[in-house]
Amino acid sequence: MKNNNVFFWSLVVALGGFLFGFDTAVISGAEKAIQQLWGLSAGEHGFTIAVALIGTVIGAIFGGIPSDKLGRRQTLIWIAVLYFVSALGAALTSNWYAFMLFRFLGGLGVGASSVTAPLYISEVAPASRRGQMVAMFQFNIVFGILAAYLSNYLLTGAGEQDWRWMLGVQVVPSLAFFLLLFRVPESPRWLLGQGRVAEGRAVLRRIDAAGADQLVTDILTSNAADEAAGGRSLFARQHRGPVMLAVLFALFNQVSGINAIIYYAPRIFEMTGLGKSSALLSSAGLGLVNFAFTLLARRVIDQFGRRKLMLIGSFGLIATLGLVAWTFYTENFQALGGMLVPALLFVYIAFFAFSQGAVIWVFISEIFPNTVRAKGQALGSSTHWVMAALIAFTFPSLAEKLGGGNTFAFFCSMMVLQLLFVWRMMPETKGTSLEHVEKTLVLH
Repeated sequence: MKNNNVFFWSLVVALGGFLFGFDTAVISGAEKAIQQLWGLSAGEHGFTIAVALIGTVIGAIFGGIPSDKLGRRQTLIWIAVLYFVSALGAALTSNWYAFMLFRFLGGLGVGASSVTAPLYISEVAPASRRGQMVAMFQFNIVFGILAAYLSNYLLTGAGEQDWRWMLGVQVVPSLAFFLLLFRVPESPRWLLGQGRVAEGRAVLRRIDAAGADQLVTDILTSNAADEAAGGRSLFARQHRGPVMLAVLFALFNQVSGINAIIYYAPRIFEMTGLGKSSALLSSAGLGLVNFAFTLLARRVIDQFGRRKLMLIGSFGLIATLGLVAWTFYTENFQALGGMLVPALLFVYIAFFAFSQGAVIWVFISEIFPNTVRAKGQALGSSTHWVMAALIAFTFPSLAEKLGGGNTFAFFCSMMVLQLLFVWRMMPETKGTSLEHVEKTLVLH
């Protein structure tokens, strides 16, 4: 097997994850300057920052359409264009409305890449390495977030309008992503689904010359069976199992409280009595822990399997969230020199990155049949982003009204439900072809 081909293609496509993370985090270094430049009210400023997330939700909802119509590779090329135009436009514009438009375009790129990049990698990767290949996307998201924070730090003070450099530097990886995609072939499973059998076979032979012909037969047989049972409707009867698994998995990903903790870590730490500087330092530590344990999960996901990582993670998340809730109930914030809650949340991030963070894009990209995989990936991704937006927007008021103890107890109870979901409903998908996974999950 020519794994070098697959590794290079996956690495290039996973650059979409790097840009996803970079675009999401880079605004943190520019948001204060933007508010001052245009004299924005609190509401206008909040909307200016949130407009990218609105684009992300829309990009995720509709990202499966171009993936099916144009192909995975062509869609990724257009995503690279969105990232490039967004970065260049936001950095250069002097108009507030234009700035919001360019940030919205970047959000569309983030949402669409969360659909198309994992989809492409899952369709070219061999079964034995599919987990770590798709998990490269999540690893690059985390890497992109860290790179954005580092870039912002290095560019601080680089001129009177340093925020323009912070946003504009994304032009470089965007252009690299665009150019490298021309060295990546179209997904063989998409080509076969379009009836372009010779082209699909040629790509599969570059992946595994010995097994290509048999895999072509398996894919065409699988496509024909699914078409006969219900066509290409995502909500046809035979797809109920994968649809339910994708929606629940994405739902649990967000009711773990992950985005509330990442977005509002300094606020949470200040609630426990930490000073502002210590809170910001602790927030940076969360990013490093996230990076390290995402890398670890990527290395073992094909060895341990998706389900085992989720079981380990669920127990860890229940324990850490429960202890954080207990700390808020008892107001025992001075334990460990006032660092108890930060320490618990560091462990929480480690368990999340090792389980949900690494597994979500892998699992959702594996469970749908070829005929509706793009639509299924879009459903899972859009569920994830809608819930992310909902949690991000409601957390401050929930924490204020319910208190830290009740808020974290809610997240903990949701992880108890996730544990039951993993234990009773989640299948293992490691080491088997996508077509074999389909046979076990889809009702024909």
